[in-house]
Amino acid sequence: MTTPSLDTARTVLEELVAAGMRHLVVAPGSRSAPLAYAAAAAQAAGALEVHVRVDERGAAFTALGIARSTGRPAGVLTTSGTAVGNLLPAVLEADHAEVPLVVLSADRPPELRGTGANQTTRQPGIFGDHVRAAVDLLPGDDVPARLSGVLAALTGRGPRGSRPPGPIQLNVALREPLHPAPEDGPVLAARARLLAARAGASTDPGPSAVAAGPVRAPLPDAGTARSVVVAGDGAGPDAARFAEACGLPLLAEPSSNARSGPHAVGAYRLLLDSPLGRRIERVLLVGRPTLSRPVGALLAREDVATAAVRPVPVAWYEPGRRRERVLSNWAEAAAFTGRGAPGWADAWREAGAAADGAVARLLAAEPPGRATGPAVAAAVWEACRRDGTVLVAGSSNPVRDLDLAARPGPGSPLVLANRGLAGIDGTVATATGAALGGGRPVRALLGDLTFLHDVSSLLLGPGEREPDLQLVVLNDGGGGIFTTLEHGALGEQEEYRAVVERFFGTPHEARLDALCAGYGVAHRRAAGVAELEQALAAPVRGRSVVEVVVDRRGLRDLHARVRAAVAQATAEAAVQDTALVTGQGTAQDTAQGAAHATAQGAVQDTPRAADEH
Repeated sequence: MTTPSLDTARTVLEELVAAGMRHLVVAPGSRSAPLAYAAAAAQAAGALEVHVRVDERGAAFTALGIARSTGRPAGVLTTSGTAVGNLLPAVLEADHAEVPLVVLSADRPPELRGTGANQTTRQPGIFGDHVRAAVDLLPGDDVPARLSGVLAALTGRGPRGSRPPGPIQLNVALREPLHPAPEDGPVLAARARLLAARAGASTDPGPSAVAAGPVRAPLPDAGTARSVVVAGDGAGPDAARFAEACGLPLLAEPSSNARSGPHAVGAYRLLLDSPLGRRIERVLLVGRPTLSRPVGALLAREDVATAAVRPVPVAWYEPGRRRERVLSNWAEAAAFTGRGAPGWADAWREAGAAADGAVARLLAAEPPGRATGPAVAAAVWEACRRDGTVLVAGSSNPVRDLDLAARPGPGSPLVLANRGLAGIDGTVATATGAALGGGRPVRALLGDLTFLHDVSSLLLGPGEREPDLQLVVLNDGGGGIFTTLEHGALGEQEEYRAVVERFFGTPHEARLDALCAGYGVAHRRAAGVAELEQALAAPVRGRSVVEVVVDRRGLRDLHARVRAAVAQATAEAAVQDTALVTGQGTAQDTAQGAAHATAQGAVQDTPRAADEH
């Protein structure tokens, strides 16, 4: 038996390792010391990998990145007080993105709570309903009994029934002494060796989403329709397989990880308001779309029937809050969409190719030495496709640039993105965690404000494992995304120019090279896409930053020229099949459509008032 606080700490870690946790990110503190000593012993024995970070927010996002890349629970350990509050952004993201994050918050014992004792606040329940489960472990508690059912909530199998995977909080109250006594060392080491043996023998791969079942082609009498599949964040490769099996166009966001296969359409959002887009009759939603206003407008169209396939509960959805009919399996999805109408998928494929070509030609025509966000995104996407590097997409413009310019095709890279709440905070740490946990090199595409927001996550202490991570930073000297929104139009007026620039453009003069030098991270500035491609050609080893300077002042004009070029290219190519655009289908098409309407009337014709809104 060790010192009571150390015994509690050791038992907590044993339970977490048994639940599949293999990584713990530790932020320093005194009250959390027993857990830190127990973690050090577990690492020495090979039961756990421990990472140390000085900033709690960065530590939490590092653990989040590890959990995202491995599918296993990853933990973050903090001391009491404001340290716990700094975990909230990562907990919020883990909640909405269904990431199994373990919060280990050390706390003062009950007798000090409510007394004004230093660093003492109301930590139990501090994360509210943003955690799947929470427990306040008090001195003397039976730890395994108290944690029974709580750890299962990481995978969605908690005491409250089936829920999406997500974060939990273990608030551990610890009394002094908080450091090991001389006799504690051998006991900790011996127990850690037993823990390592248990961890090594475990075959549990960690939590994962419940399998949705095989993707099935629709039954012969399912009929045909002008349906599309919209794959949002987290949709997965089943969305691509389904679209191919049913002969349907696939409109896939980069972080859907479905942007592949012969039915994926690249610059799809520029086609949704075209004659082809206006002929859409049905939309099947897979995952959560977060990027595009045109997609949001499509899902809101009164003349379009919508459904969402959700075989398991998802964290971001509350019943009755969306208009799509919820389908529980792929067979129901196939009955809803039917097979693609004759020529429907071909028309979208040709339109998508014409749009992709127009975008590529316009970007290639930019002056040498001048880069644009979409061109940089395309280069990063192709580099990751070529060498198998994981791509972490930063929020704001970078992920939207990927959505516009990343061409679908074989070998599309694995894309990770914090789309749960789409914040820019913690992106450097998330990418770091993804590289540490996943065992593969990572490239991250992010903006300058996103980089500056989390630049402290570049700090690694001596002896900490360095990830293989390349950060490609689009530096436009501020917040470029606001240029593309309504604020950008106002900013062109003299009356609002200074206000928009100050409050939305948020210009800065930070020297990224100096910041990187201060943190000991290699830095390279690329002037134009050609120099960027040279930098991307080298293998990702260790940490580096590639800075690409772009000009956000021309961003509105660039996107206007892209839209015009795509419209002209698709019109000139005459890719819209006349029957599909005008609705003048063949007699066979009409008969098939009538049969489909009869067979699937329960899906299509149920009054909207009875739908799940």
